[in-house]
Amino acid sequence: MDSIKIGDLTLRVPIIQGGMGVGISLSGLASAVANEGGIGVISSAGLGLIYKKLSPDYIKASILGLKEEIQKAREKSQGIIGVNVMVAMSNFADMVKTAIQEKADIIFSGAGLPLDLPSYLTKDSTTKLAPIVSSARAAKIICEKWKQLYNYLPDAIVVEGPKAGGHLGYKADQLFDEHYSLEKTLPEVVAVANGYKDEKVIPVFGAGGIYTSEDADRILSLGASGIQMGTRFVTTKECDAAEEFKQAYIDAKEEDISIIQSPVGMPGRAIANSFIDKVEKGEKHPKRCPVHCIKTCKGEQSPYCIVMALYNAFKGKLENGYAFCGSNAFKAKKIETVKEIFQSFKK
Repeated sequence: MDSIKIGDLTLRVPIIQGGMGVGISLSGLASAVANEGGIGVISSAGLGLIYKKLSPDYIKASILGLKEEIQKAREKSQGIIGVNVMVAMSNFADMVKTAIQEKADIIFSGAGLPLDLPSYLTKDSTTKLAPIVSSARAAKIICEKWKQLYNYLPDAIVVEGPKAGGHLGYKADQLFDEHYSLEKTLPEVVAVANGYKDEKVIPVFGAGGIYTSEDADRILSLGASGIQMGTRFVTTKECDAAEEFKQAYIDAKEEDISIIQSPVGMPGRAIANSFIDKVEKGEKHPKRCPVHCIKTCKGEQSPYCIVMALYNAFKGKLENGYAFCGSNAFKAKKIETVKEIFQSFKK
């Protein structure tokens, strides 16, 4: 895997670590990935819960928490540090502004179309912008809208296929349809990016279900400049999740990895457990919406609070939550270091 450029950033190894919330990828994991020459990514989702000691106000605690995580990552690494901000988050604007103010190297944004993302840049901004898409159509819409409104084109594009973990940008019946596979979509997005090559080089990264160097080779052969992985980095010493969360991956069998319907209205991929069983039986009901973290979540109608379930899982309390994961999570057999994973991709 050869080094590549994203604007004036140089990736020694073209691997992006996917942003995993709530709390799974914070400064610990992000700095370790950055130190190996990839892009380490801090997830901005749910930081208001993780940093509630800094403020009882979720919005304020989220801002303070993101500042602290970026600063911690900078202290541990001289490499490339990114932030993942989902469009669906109710505090999307705050998280984007904070990431730019703290001079994060790059923002990755999906779970919706980040059509106004360049509007947050200022004249002295150095932060790069990379949308996460699930179709060539979405990539084209974003490129055209950014170009028209802001005279700006994406610095990179991540194509996330249906084998990814967490919330998925597909309808349930598309997840196992080869017409929506990463292998089909990726070349189409590369073609969109290449359509702008006279104006800007836009590297495209493939994501979703990539676990081994063989997986990476296949994706690179389709025209990608690099890859994004989340699941593979969960079972590392440096991952910020509780040991119980990591163990859920190691214990998981292929049949344990299931598609659930999230309260935010999207399908998601997770490891089946007793909490999910209770939800499916109709036994879970929230008493209130604590923070209204996602725009599309209707708390009074939801079977449970998604951010609390993910926060509990991050803390290792899986009886009150569950672990999101990619389709290959069952391949995890042991705890590794980030360095060992990078070495396995350099062979």
